[in-house]
Amino acid sequence: MGLIGRMFEGFRVGREEKIRHLERVPIFADCSLKQLRSIADISKVVEVPERTILFRSGEPGEEFFILIDGTAHVTVSPQKRARIRPGEFFGEMSLLDGEPRSATIKAKTDLRVLVIERLHFWKLLREVPGLTERMLVTLSRRIRAHERSQIA
Repeated sequence: MGLIGRMFEGFRVGREEKIRHLERVPIFADCSLKQLRSIADISKVVEVPERTILFRSGEPGEEFFILIDGTAHVTVSPQKRARIRPGEFFGEMSLLDGEPRSATIKAKTDLRVLVIERLHFWKLLREVPGLTERMLVTLSRRIRAHERSQIA
């Protein structure tokens, strides 16, 4: 179990409430109810207090996150910062390539996040094939935005 899962292990949300959260997340828009149930079964909803660091650059990645409520800051370098809003996801890169985290994520406000641990992440991608495609598109857009910021 990853850091966030251990920190807030006591917070429990039922399957139906998780499904309601998942239905609001754009990358799950095309999922069937059966797929949403599968995702709900392998995930947990975690409440994170404002100013909590979810993970730091250079740490091993153990969890994938989808922001349900609140705002978080992403810091790649002192010059490269971004904001994560509800419906956006983060933490996938380390689970995809096994490398350490590439950014630090800090809660700007109180957050509610859906957390999927490494063990279940690949199951998620197998059970929701379209999710891999949407994740790749998002990663590509992030890389292009980063490249544009390097040129400017």
